[in-house]
Amino acid sequence: MKPMYKWMSILFMLLTALGVCYAVFSSWTKKASLPVVGPPQHVAANFSFTNENGNTFTNQDVAGKVTVVEYFFTSCPGICRVMNTQLQRVYKVYQNEPQFAILSHTVDPETDEPSVLRAYAERIHAYGKNWHFLTGDKEALYTMARQSYLLSVEDPPTAIEDDFIHTEYVSLLDRDRRIRGFYNATDSTSVQKLINDIAILIKE
Repeated sequence: MKPMYKWMSILFMLLTALGVCYAVFSSWTKKASLPVVGPPQHVAANFSFTNENGNTFTNQDVAGKVTVVEYFFTSCPGICRVMNTQLQRVYKVYQNEPQFAILSHTVDPETDEPSVLRAYAERIHAYGKNWHFLTGDKEALYTMARQSYLLSVEDPPTAIEDDFIHTEYVSLLDRDRRIRGFYNATDSTSVQKLINDIAILIKE
């Protein structure tokens, strides 16, 4: 084989190999992306609540961060305990990640004052800056759950004092506060997917 044809053959094989690599990479990237869920153009609204330290906490405190949103109450004897045991797994992975936060909203703000939330956070070893426990006006908390985070589908009762949200699902939001997934926080497999999906959004 003449040298010129030999080099052309080698070049052809290299280009073919590069093409295959690109196709595999493109396929992997496509598989690794997450859909945007909810109504078209849906974005979680601005909010202002009070955190476990008694300080005002708003959407600006998580601006540009990937967030997991949970609703629970500290005196819950059932699913909340399981949920936060599972969310501790998430927290351990991302507790030092500056682009991530967990927002745990109480559904019982009359009981869950900041001091109660702080004691609860200490009890489950959520000491870092990436897990926030929020309380505030009940109607505002519930409106965010239903209209922004899409965590409750049932129609609310007429009187706010009769309203109660209790769900095992959490929402995953991207940096632009778009919902990218819902996860059963009582299920270890679903929570592992949540852990993996957070990594995808952080890299976006």
